Amino acid sequence: MKKILYPLTGLALLLPTVLHAAAGTHDNHLDLTTHWAGIAAIVVFVLAYALVMAEEFTHLRKSKPVILAAGIIWAMIGWVYVNHGLNHEAEAAVRHNLLEYAELMLFLLVAMTYINAMDERQVFEALRSWLVSRGFTYRKLFWITGALAFFISPVADNLTTALLMCAVVLAVGGDQPKFVLLASINIVVGANAGGAFSPFGDITTLMVWQKNIHTPQGIVDFWTFFQLFLPALVNWALPAAIMTLAVPDARPSAGGEAIAMKRGARRVVALFLLTIATAVAFHNFLGLPPVVGMLTGLGYLQVFGFYLKKTAHLDRSRTALDNNNAGQLGDPVAFDVFEKVARAEWDTLLFFYGVVLCVGGLGFIGYLTMASEVMYVDWGATNANVTIGLLSAIVDNIPVMFAVLTMMPDMSMGQWLLVTLTAGVGGSLLSIGSAAGVALMGQARGHYTFFGHLKWTPVIALGYIASIVTHLWLNAALFTG
Repeated sequence: MKKILYPLTGLALLLPTVLHAAAGTHDNHLDLTTHWAGIAAIVVFVLAYALVMAEEFTHLRKSKPVILAAGIIWAMIGWVYVNHGLNHEAEAAVRHNLLEYAELMLFLLVAMTYINAMDERQVFEALRSWLVSRGFTYRKLFWITGALAFFISPVADNLTTALLMCAVVLAVGGDQPKFVLLASINIVVGANAGGAFSPFGDITTLMVWQKNIHTPQGIVDFWTFFQLFLPALVNWALPAAIMTLAVPDARPSAGGEAIAMKRGARRVVALFLLTIATAVAFHNFLGLPPVVGMLTGLGYLQVFGFYLKKTAHLDRSRTALDNNNAGQLGDPVAFDVFEKVARAEWDTLLFFYGVVLCVGGLGFIGYLTMASEVMYVDWGATNANVTIGLLSAIVDNIPVMFAVLTMMPDMSMGQWLLVTLTAGVGGSLLSIGSAAGVALMGQARGHYTFFGHLKWTPVIALGYIASIVTHLWLNAALFTG
């Protein structure tokens, strides 16, 4: 219930400030912040997001309310503009939002397709079975799974990484509830921290990187993100060092059969890395949107998938020669890349559409300009960006970061990196603050819970504060100019 009440309370407190802020009209852009349509848009968005946050209880997929809310908000905006004789302004604004969404959606779709392809080729299962069979102590597994979560999430998304590592933890420590809880918290913190210093690690960092193509000077280029590596490492390592003292110092019983990767698995991983390199090269050297490079990389997988399909008889031969491994290799079904596309997390992609359109609509109405004035002028950029991180522990970091990018406050490179860091790692403060945390509450149900995570929130907060201080110290030169 707190998950619903906290953000609604915050919005309720903010609304009077927003409605009474000074406003003006420029060109053909109407200020609707005190208009009935603007107030109604706020109400619709709050109600929709309340349903998003109640997904765990209602089982209503999060994409449904925000898609409906987006349509209602833009319908009200369109009605007002048409009645003022402005027939194309709202259309131009919504097309701009659709372009931003399309670039990010297609980028994520390619990444999800590769992750699904690696999953189908049993890359993750092979890694899991290898870790289970090593016979590590609980404390070693605590550090290994946390470190892998930190270093895998910059390439794969933090949700997939967290689920993989949690599977390892449950396989070896299912009879040790305390170990499962602490390791799950460590995985969530590690996955979120690892995703914060790479454009591919989280949707928020991807949004900041892709935003480069819309501004002459750019916001943050690909390599500058890695200035956040040490602050992100501190964010994970400090809480982990404290929590490891509470991890049982015992050795679980090793076991489990070895899982072999399917034919072509390593080449799929290599093609994914080549796809990332293509996206970076297209953006840095050719001045093209990164999504063009990612879609080119999808072509790599399609061609390789065609090869796997044409040589599917090799899979059947391999299965026939080794009957003992038949169950491990899976059914020798021909590889189909479009099946991997279909298995993408469409609820997340459509949720992202609803968020972009809803927040874009509120920005077009004028609310984000007011919020930017309050936060980035009155409070100051550093205080505002630290608050953004705290807010992302309650509200999903996607709408929070999109709102910041829509505001486009005038900030130094250091401040842009700061908000990227805080939005990425702030969600670790609560189990409901990130997709990784929510997913693990389901996967490790009964072991990893909201209140179990909450007991360690002060320790995680130490990491949050330490990561900010580390960034302010190490990257002080980026805060000038």
